[in-house]
Amino acid sequence: MAGESNHHNGDKTLSVRIYEQVNESVFRCYQCGKCSAGCPLSEDMDYPPSQLMRMLQLETPEVEANILRSYTIWLCLTCETCIARCPQEVDIPKIMDFLRSESLRRKKVHPSAKDIISFHKSFLDSIKYTGRLHEVGLIAGYKFRTYHLLKDLPVAPKLFLRGKLKLFPHFIKGKSVISRIFTKTFREYKGKEAEK
Repeated sequence: MAGESNHHNGDKTLSVRIYEQVNESVFRCYQCGKCSAGCPLSEDMDYPPSQLMRMLQLETPEVEANILRSYTIWLCLTCETCIARCPQEVDIPKIMDFLRSESLRRKKVHPSAKDIISFHKSFLDSIKYTGRLHEVGLIAGYKFRTYHLLKDLPVAPKLFLRGKLKLFPHFIKGKSVISRIFTKTFREYKGKEAEK
């Protein structure tokens, strides 16, 4: 597999790290374009999926920096339309997950992705503390992180009156097990980061 020697500073390229971390080779992509043609958000992306795959194949530091700063990796819905259409079955959603975590780690996040990240963190907090999604907690966490306090406010009373928003969360049995999974995963992630 191509990769490791292409960076002058001795760092592993993104393509090599993707192969090591998620067992996906970007070099299996032969640029048929089916992923981009089927992606529901490709028109809003700065680099459609097929172009992003080609950029990863180039293995140059400048191009890799552009990948990690791109809006594409945050817009991906992981809907898996791309992998369903791919003749090589390249798991692009799995690659996008890796690129998002790498973008966060290297502090190269696209400025427009701030709200997406806030939503993601609020969603995970809800699962961690209640064992399932609590919509009011999710909304409160998101608004606290983004300061969009008044946005969508007129919708809330209607949803509440229809019983769509529960003020108090429903805690599942074994909630502590879910919390331990989060704690263990975070500890393992920090351990891997310390080894780099």
